[in-house]
Amino acid sequence: MSRLPRRQGVLAAVAAGVLAATGRAASGQVPAEGLAGLARATGCTFGTAVDSLRLAADAGYAGQVTAEAQLLVPEWEAKWAALQPQPGVFDFGPLSAVAGFAQAHGRQLRGHTLVWHTGMPPWLLDGIAEGPARARALLTAHLDAVLPATRPAIRDWDVVNEAIANPEGNPFTARTPAVGDLRDTPWLRALGPGYVELAFRLARERDRSLRLTYNDYGLEGGTPWAEEKRQRVLRLLRRLLEAQVPVDALGLQAHLLMDEPFRPELLAGFLRTVREMGLAVLVTELDVREGRQLPAGLAGRDALVAERVKAVVGTALEQGCRTVLTWGLSDKDSWLTRDPDVMRKDGESHRGLPLDAEGNRKPMWQALAQCFAARRP
Repeated sequence: MSRLPRRQGVLAAVAAGVLAATGRAASGQVPAEGLAGLARATGCTFGTAVDSLRLAADAGYAGQVTAEAQLLVPEWEAKWAALQPQPGVFDFGPLSAVAGFAQAHGRQLRGHTLVWHTGMPPWLLDGIAEGPARARALLTAHLDAVLPATRPAIRDWDVVNEAIANPEGNPFTARTPAVGDLRDTPWLRALGPGYVELAFRLARERDRSLRLTYNDYGLEGGTPWAEEKRQRVLRLLRRLLEAQVPVDALGLQAHLLMDEPFRPELLAGFLRTVREMGLAVLVTELDVREGRQLPAGLAGRDALVAERVKAVVGTALEQGCRTVLTWGLSDKDSWLTRDPDVMRKDGESHRGLPLDAEGNRKPMWQALAQCFAARRP
């Protein structure tokens, strides 16, 4: 850790432990054709979220990543609490490990996330509570350090994450306190609604060629609350574009809920509108939370998950999405099996990722493969 991050070569350096881990993965058993290759053949990109500690310590995990994914996103290593755990003290070590793994295997890297109401260290919460001038200075200093340091490796950042409030009736949380369409967060309280615009403008000033993405969840379903959230996101994007704010893409998290109905025409219409605004669309965090009632047997469960994934991802690809990332590859490593707020309470584990706990390809993997194959000319 250092008070002033090195501006050149920070992410090019590869720790010896990472090199050893990638060597083990390279010598392991790797399937000939993974989702990365299948997607690339149709002009698409497939990727996944990764954990630096697992990449270094688990050759099987690293092998799954190299076999299946072309684009990597760090699960936690690029969030504020990881990069600047103390005021002015930056730690790029874990993120450098992910970047080194990507470089060693010819993979790309995207950043997640610069501005979010979660993943904030306590000192930051205290600092931005001091008022708008202090909040703006802290945000500016963070981007001054992070964007130049990560520029060699990261060409796409989730600049602002989950700024839109959840409407009443949503299944994720109780109705989120809101100011207009925006979620009531420390950033909103410190800087007002203009904090979203400010973050995008500061990011563009520091990197003219970076793709700047707004990322959010709960936009895929066929319910009134999901439709309201889609409309709130559209209003935000229109306001930004009308003010000539440099936003380039929308990230569709796609944390899918099997208990929520899906109507492809609603998602398709939403994505058409986004694309007509001139924005790219990415699926950034795909996984599936199974329903309250499970069918008998793993085959039935996996078939339902695969059907939903094929419908949602297929719709996104039809509307011009060319990038799909899952939030992990194997059920063994999924946050759905670890986070008390989302894990099942019946003793079962969600089967919401392409590989099972043993690393075998499931029907969800096949569904993604079929979605990419459908894009072949």
